[in-house]
Amino acid sequence: MTKMNPLALAIILCTMVSSHCIIIHPKSNANLIQQTCKQTPNYANCIHYLKSDPRSSDADVTGLALIMVDIIKSKANTALNKINQLIKGSHDQKEALNSCAGRYRAILVADVPKSVAALKQGDPKFAEDGANDVAIEATTCENGFKGKSPISDENIDMHDVAVITAAIVKQLL
Repeated sequence: MTKMNPLALAIILCTMVSSHCIIIHPKSNANLIQQTCKQTPNYANCIHYLKSDPRSSDADVTGLALIMVDIIKSKANTALNKINQLIKGSHDQKEALNSCAGRYRAILVADVPKSVAALKQGDPKFAEDGANDVAIEATTCENGFKGKSPISDENIDMHDVAVITAAIVKQLL
């Protein structure tokens, strides 16, 4: 029987342990995502949003909440860009669009930064309040139109993401 160099043996063992951990870790985090999303009002969308972000593979619940706040920010920017384009055009609902623009700017300059800071500082109640504010802003925007809103899809998406975010943050309380 040949003797193995202790350094080579250590490298082999570390490699085996490391590769084993890599295999186990995503499974355990997939469980965290599933458990977290089961406590939200829209399991399927929650899973979709979180699994589509690579940061979720090693995030804790706070990290998952931060991912959702980033999704709020992205959707708010998209909605605000669409609103601004509609305002520039000859649209007959400029007053309602201007009101919505103000609401989406408030999401971006107040609710998102407040939620991020609260989550990073370990004060989830303010993050939950911020997410609930976002849902209210989107609903209020939608209700401000006489007839069909030209941004219904964006408002509905924003509301849905916000309530999922609030439900995730609530798990931290």
